[in-house]
Order: sequence, then C-alpha cells, then structure tokens
Amino acid sequence: MMKAKKLFAVILTGITAAGLLAGCGSAAGSQTQSTSGTEASTTEEAQSTSGTETSTAEAAQSTSDTEASTTEEAQSGKVLVVYYSATGNTGEVAGYIADAMDGDLFEVEPAEPYTDEDLNWTDDNSRVTREHEDESLRNVELVSTTVEDWDSYDTVFIGYPIWWGIAAWPMDTFVEANDFTGKTVIPFCTSASSGLGESGELLAELAGTGDWLEGERFRSGADEGDVQEWVEGLGL
Repeated sequence: MMKAKKLFAVILTGITAAGLLAGCGSAAGSQTQSTSGTEASTTEEAQSTSGTETSTAEAAQSTSDTEASTTEEAQSGKVLVVYYSATGNTGEVAGYIADAMDGDLFEVEPAEPYTDEDLNWTDDNSRVTREHEDESLRNVELVSTTVEDWDSYDTVFIGYPIWWGIAAWPMDTFVEANDFTGKTVIPFCTSASSGLGESGELLAELAGTGDWLEGERFRSGADEGDVQEWVEGLGL
C-alpha cells in the first residue's frame, strides 16, 4: 500500500512538472509572438514613414516642376517696345506703352544723330530733305540693331515719327536687321498732322516675317490715357 502511494506521488509530481513546463513554453511562445508582432509593426511603421517621405519628395518635385513651368510661362509672352524718336514725342508714347504692357524699351539710335538743322524739312539742303530726295542716302547706320534676348519677346511694338507719309527711315535699318518670325508686331507713329498711312505695311514688307497688325497714329504730345486705352483695346 505504501509503495502504491509513493508511486502515485511520483506520477503526480511528474504531471505537475510537465504542466509547469508546458505553461512556461506557452508563455515563451506568446512572448516570442508578441516580440515578432512588435517587430512587424515597427517594420510597417518604417515602411509607412518611408512611403510618406517618398510622397513628400514627389510632391516637392511636382511643386518644383510647376514653379519651373510658371517661370517659363512668365518668360514667354514678353513685350518689347522698339522706337525711334527724333524730337521726343515718339519716345514719350513708347514709354506709355511699355508701362501699360509691363514691357521693355529699346531705342533705335542713328550712329550720326540728327540735329535740329538736320530735321528741318523746310530746308532744301537739310539732311532729311536730301535723304528724302535720294533714297540711297536712307541707309542710316545705327548704334545697334541687336536686342538682348530678342527671341524671348512674343510681342513687339514698333514706333517712329512720320516723315513724308512713311516711317522715319532709321527704323528701316532696324527692321531689316531682325527676324520677326513668330512675333506679333504692332506699329505706332507720332505725327502733328499725317496719319499712319501705309507705313506699317511698308515696314512689314521690308521685314518679310512676323504677324504685323494694324497700327495707330498718335498726335504730338499724346495723352497717356489715350495710349493706355488703345493698348487695352488690342486684347493682348
């Protein structure tokens, strides 16, 4: 009987020990699974952070591309006002146009400037009279015919005084020297009495390139408001 009790005690002790070992194993397995789950969660968080950083970088690149595109659009569509002014009237109108269009100015300057005596058209011996009578003398050399960043301008205004019903010939030299391909060209003139006449058409023929629109004549001492109203009416 004693032997049976001892045997039963031994068996019970074994069962208890096995239960404890199984419990420890289960706890260890649970802890391992928990650690593994934590590591997986950390990995997912890292991947999520990486994805967010990638998305942020892509958004920044997109913004950069948009800004670059906006800059290119801003650079295109630039306006240039080219003018020859013998007495200052055309230069004044050119300034009004440049202000209204937020454009740049380029002055056509004869290498040999015209004096007041040169411009006296009532004198048969004055320079302009002799040039008017002899077309070979109208090839007026200019200080420069080169406009910086010429290709960046989409719209070009061409301004000049009217001499004997046509554009003052110093402008001929500039027009002949430049390529107006792809540009919208708008002539304007100043005159005390004469109209624009065919001056714009003659310059367009001389250029041979560009989309030349109908121009406008302004009186000497033109009002800035009148010039702005004309510019706004062009719909550019």
